[in-house]
Amino acid sequence: MEFFTTLYLLLLSSSAAALVLSFFFQKFFMSLREAKLPLPPGSMGWPYIGETFQLYSQNPNTFFAAKVKKYGSIFKSHVLGCRCVMISSPEAAKVVLVSKAHLFKPTFPASKERMLGKQAIFFHQGEYHAKLRKLVLRAFMPEAIKSFMADIESIAVTSLQSWEEKDFITTFQEMKTYAFNVALLSIFGKDEFLYREDLKRCYYILEKGYNSMPINLPGTLFHKAMKARKELAQILAKILSLRRQRQRDQAHSDLLGSFMEDSEDLTDEQIADNIIGVIFAARDTTASILTWILKYLAENPTVLHSVTEEQEAIMKRKEEKGLSWADTKTMPITSRVIQETLRVASILSFTFREAVEDVEFNGYLIPKGWKVLPLFRNIHHSPENFPEPEKFDPSRFEFTPKPNTFMPFGNGTHSCPGNELAKLEILILLHHLTTKYRWSTMTPQNGIQYGPFPLPQNGLPIKLSPKAKAEAKA
Repeated sequence: MEFFTTLYLLLLSSSAAALVLSFFFQKFFMSLREAKLPLPPGSMGWPYIGETFQLYSQNPNTFFAAKVKKYGSIFKSHVLGCRCVMISSPEAAKVVLVSKAHLFKPTFPASKERMLGKQAIFFHQGEYHAKLRKLVLRAFMPEAIKSFMADIESIAVTSLQSWEEKDFITTFQEMKTYAFNVALLSIFGKDEFLYREDLKRCYYILEKGYNSMPINLPGTLFHKAMKARKELAQILAKILSLRRQRQRDQAHSDLLGSFMEDSEDLTDEQIADNIIGVIFAARDTTASILTWILKYLAENPTVLHSVTEEQEAIMKRKEEKGLSWADTKTMPITSRVIQETLRVASILSFTFREAVEDVEFNGYLIPKGWKVLPLFRNIHHSPENFPEPEKFDPSRFEFTPKPNTFMPFGNGTHSCPGNELAKLEILILLHHLTTKYRWSTMTPQNGIQYGPFPLPQNGLPIKLSPKAKAEAKA
């Protein structure tokens, strides 16, 4: 018995020794690998919070430009609780988003993942992502969104009429309401009217926590957002139940109808996560773009005059009321204004990817699990890609930009599938705004605020007046 006990202890100690040796050998070879492939240069900031405050409290151009000047086009940082590598060249962005996209899965900071839902399209790749993308595109391709044109136009006209009655409006807040109403229409069709106010109330609480640290303690923004997220899911469950009762009687061309087709076999949780994700993607970005467009047009009267002439010509040659899909394809000047605004404002400064394995990248190591951020803003503001990059000049889009230098909707299989809808709702609003109204900023608007999207100071307060009334005063 003593012999077997001794043998057992010997084997046990040998196994332990082997594990210890294995651990040290692994660390040794990892150190050799890392010595051969260093991490990109850069700083990581404070523990846990990293450089989040530096990024979101100032002009992102200032933050990124200082980093690029000090470290080059690839550098490491630490934002929103994530260790990350930032890249700022078109060639590197193409590698991450297109040519080697399988090595970099889409992701977001933990707070956004938990609030949007882990089944949302943003966090997946492969077969599940391809399936979701097909469903979203089916609802947002031109053939589908054409059916919503009259309703979107009605929302635009009603919004403008409500603004003219006020002493002034905060452009960004009003544009958020407009974009939110269009998003709900495209997702739920007519069913959204029953729950519009409840959806708005919960979503407005949820969005305040999007860029908060994921600390789920009472009183924190994250905790309040997660409570709103739970209630939002309950509202969506009611809408799903209502739709199933009606599904037998009528077909639906909206996004919910696309998600709910029996052949697609999505769970209620998957549908809810993706609906919340689409609202997130559609609302603030579109509202921000519209806000910047109004600022740039007010500051560039020659450009505004050209846009107005183009839109008035469309209105004059039409016999029937309402814009048609064909009309929106005869707005080249207005379309270039949208493109230049997307470039200069660069609402999405970057996107998040995550290395699925250790990756050698331009002579550096990107460890598995680290985030990789292609910096769209740096690419859009590079003088090598766009001469005089800070100047608002829509005419530069009379020619196609160099490949991978203009990516306002991302690139590759994860590019925004709703960009056609976004452009449509912007064109419709600008048509009615420029043909029927005049506006002026309330105070000089040179400042920019960040939270998290860059916006004109105070959300751009403006005074809106009907065209006839404004011209009578002139």
